[in-house]
Parts: sequence; structure tokens; C-alpha cells
Amino acid sequence: MQNKNKITSMLSLIIAGEAIFLLPFILMRVFKPVIREAFLITDAQIGEAQALYGITAVISYFFGGFIADKWEAKKLLTLSLGLTALGGMWMLLIPSITGLKFLYAFWGVSTILLFWAALIKATRQWGNENNQGLSFGLLDGGRGFFAATTALSGAAILSFFFPKSGTITLEDKITTLQYIIGVITIIVIAVAVFVWFSLPKTEVQPEGKKEFQFDFKKALLLIIQPKVIFHSLIIFCAYCAYKLTGTYGTYAKDVWNYSLEEATYFAVFIQYLRPIAAISIGWVADKFIPSRLIIPCFTVLVIMSSILGFIGNVPFYVSFTTFVFMAFGTYALRGLYFAIIEETKTPIQLTGTLVGIISVIGFTPDIFMSLFIGYMLGENPTITEYQNLFSYFSIIPIVGLLATIGFKKTSIRL
Repeated sequence: MQNKNKITSMLSLIIAGEAIFLLPFILMRVFKPVIREAFLITDAQIGEAQALYGITAVISYFFGGFIADKWEAKKLLTLSLGLTALGGMWMLLIPSITGLKFLYAFWGVSTILLFWAALIKATRQWGNENNQGLSFGLLDGGRGFFAATTALSGAAILSFFFPKSGTITLEDKITTLQYIIGVITIIVIAVAVFVWFSLPKTEVQPEGKKEFQFDFKKALLLIIQPKVIFHSLIIFCAYCAYKLTGTYGTYAKDVWNYSLEEATYFAVFIQYLRPIAAISIGWVADKFIPSRLIIPCFTVLVIMSSILGFIGNVPFYVSFTTFVFMAFGTYALRGLYFAIIEETKTPIQLTGTLVGIISVIGFTPDIFMSLFIGYMLGENPTITEYQNLFSYFSIIPIVGLLATIGFKKTSIRL
């Protein structure tokens, strides 16, 4: 019975952990070529909208950490999912670029403030100190599988509604996109209901017990610990790489001359690499020390981004393989960068606070990365614009390598 409850708990965390981001992120990452044309917007304008998400999200990360240490995850996750689904209903109306910007600012609060730190804390509690790699690998790998399957369903809608021959009109694109948004919104609502009924009730530690009282002094001490700073930088660099995966589908369309459908299915294929990478690397990490495996992941990103950025117009099979390796390295990092929390020796009752602190720095790419990508690519990107993007990006995993070495050499004394 206990094992069944554990499986149900992890399933709830996995599904909730990705459903919350289907509308603000997965929708744009997989269907960006269609969204650009249905909303009549550019990559730069998309970047501006997502930058507003990043600003409100970064503020929410910090305060969300304190909230996660005071209220149970079940209520926080369910409320967040419900609020995010309301945003999906607004997006169905295909708002103007101004409306889209307000929507992303709202999602920055609805998806993070009550959700993110609570999710990470619940995942850490699910596993013990010896299987943090597996627990976080299952979380991100399962999230990836759920996201990819949802995206595949959306791609099927795309194929069904797009005309088999002749010109695809703006009306075709808008109608099809509305069906996709509608389906995803319904999924988010269904997940909110599922989480409410399936995630076990957790006891909030009583305030009267001294050992569970929130210690602001210790919380402030966390901020200046070297290992926390390095941990934040690791997440920062890995998350930049994750944000870059949103260009894989548009690269296929703009450089390989894929159709909208072909580019979408390529983006879905990339999504399916996420569960393979995250779960396998999480399992391996528990045999070693998770932070050791982060180094080869960043090394792969340095090499692959340099190929795309500096070598030039490489053959199709080379660029395709390069994207596969980049995706694998990126998704492996996602399965590892919270698994190393156990290496910081942070008390469990401060987990939410720690997640809030490292997330403020680690997820700032939500503010600038999409904006940076949009302005680097411009309105009609060619191979030259993509080369410039990947060459500049190659600096980031180098910083990640240095941060990982620093993380391994430092220790926290609480």
C-alpha cells in the first residue's frame, strides 16, 4: 500500500509539474512557427512577452520559497493549475500582442508563486538522500514524456485541420491553433482535479516545535554560501540551454526548409529525448555523485553549439545529430540540477527557501533569453543569424563548467 501511495504521489508531481508549463512554454516551444503566423508576431515580440513572464516569475520564485515551507503542496499545486488554465481561456481569443504580454506576466505569477518551490520540496521529500538522482530524474523525465505526448496530440490536430493541398490561410492557422490551445487548457484543468484527489495530504510542521520553526537567520546565511551561488549558476546555464531548445523547430523551418507540420514534428521528436535523458542520467547519478555528471553534460553543449556556431553551413545529417546531442545534454542537466540539493546538506525544512533563493538567479533566463533569441534571429532568420546565436550561446556552458567545478570544491556549514 505504501509503495502504491508513493507511485501515485510521484505520478501526481510529474503530471502537475509539466501541465503547469504547457500553456506558457511547451505551446510556444513546439508550435512557435504556427503561433508566429497566427498571431502575426515576430520572434522579437514573443521574446518581449516572455521577458515579462520572467520578471514576474523571478519575483515569485523568491516569495514562493517561503510559501512552500508554510503550506502543504496539494493545495498550492491545485490552485496554481486552476489559475494558469484561466490564462489559457484568454489565449483562446487570440489577443493582440499587448494582451499576450499581459497574459505572460500573469502566467509568471500563476505558474511559480504557489507552485515551483512546493513541487521541488515535495520531490525531495519523496526520495531519500541516496536516490535524489532517480527522484528528480523521474520528475523531469516524466514531465518530458507528458509534455511530448501532449505536443504530439497537438501536432495531430495540426495535421488534421491543415488542408492537404492548396494554400493554408490565416483562418486555417488561427482555427487550428485555437483547437490546440483549447485541448491543452482542458488538460490543465483535468490535471488540477487529478492532483487534488490523488496527491496525499501532507502535514505542515507545527510552529510550536522549535526544530521546525522557520529560521530567518539561516535562510539569509544560505544566500551567501558559495555552494548556493555556484548551484544557482549551474541552473542558470542549464536553463539557458533549455530555453534555446525553442529554436530547434524554427531552425528546421528556416534553415532546413521544413514545412510547418514537419518543423512541429521535429520539435516533438526533440521533446521525446527529454524523458530518455533525464531518467537515464538520474539512475546513473545515484551510482555516483550527481554533480560529477554535470561536467560532461556541459562539455557536450560547448562542443555541439560550437559546431553550429563556428563551422558554418554543415550538412543536414551533421546539424540533425548535433541537435540530438545538444538536446540530450540539456535534458540530462534538467534531471541533475536539483538532484544536487542533497549535496548542499540543507535541512529539509529549509528546502523551499533554498529553492526560492537559487531559482531567483537560476531562472532569470526567463527574463532575457527569449528576448535575446528574438533579437538575434530578427524577422526572417537565415543560417547566418542562427550561427551568430549559437556562437554567442557557446560561452554559457563554459560558465556552467566552471560553476560545477566550483560547486564540487566548496561546502556549506549551517
